[in-house]
Amino acid sequence: MSAASVEQPHDDRSLTAEANRLRDRNPGYRVEIIGGQLVVTPSADFAHARVLSRLKTPFAAAGLAGGETEVLEAVGVWLPTGTEDYAIPDLVVVDADAEEHHIENNCYDPLVFRLVLEVTSSNYQTDLRTKVAAYADAKIPVYVIVDRKHQRLHVLTDPEAGGYANHQVHAPGQAVTLPDSIGAKVSLDVAAILEAGRARTD
Repeated sequence: MSAASVEQPHDDRSLTAEANRLRDRNPGYRVEIIGGQLVVTPSADFAHARVLSRLKTPFAAAGLAGGETEVLEAVGVWLPTGTEDYAIPDLVVVDADAEEHHIENNCYDPLVFRLVLEVTSSNYQTDLRTKVAAYADAKIPVYVIVDRKHQRLHVLTDPEAGGYANHQVHAPGQAVTLPDSIGAKVSLDVAAILEAGRARTD
């Protein structure tokens, strides 16, 4: 999911306090702090939600839900890129004991995240650029992007400072097997996922 940045508040409120105020005033919106900037995202559209629903099936079929790992939506990850930085990925694979690694503001230590996944929305560059650096700096091993605008699925691995050393881009018609580091072999049908993300209007 992606969004627009909001300027830092001009009073004495912390960014976290401002983020929480924005979240409380805008039910359904996602508010994150990335690189010291507030990022506010409107609630997901139907097609965005459908992609996430479809993606849960291969992860669960591989045995990643309810054993050593959990497959969850919208779990906050604390980021090392700033004193108050955090992101809320659309989908995550986390260690089963992730709740024991709470940091603050409903966010968890990036060490328990095996995979983060974002489904792009209107401001897709947040997912394709800003979050690439943020998740890599947090040393999250696998970052998957369902790029609905360009009809591609990105798999980024091997985090290093400012980005990922390995960035594979997959088109419809391809099948993708995610790295074993997430805990199981998960294969994704790129065409089916991207088709789920297409808005169906009359």
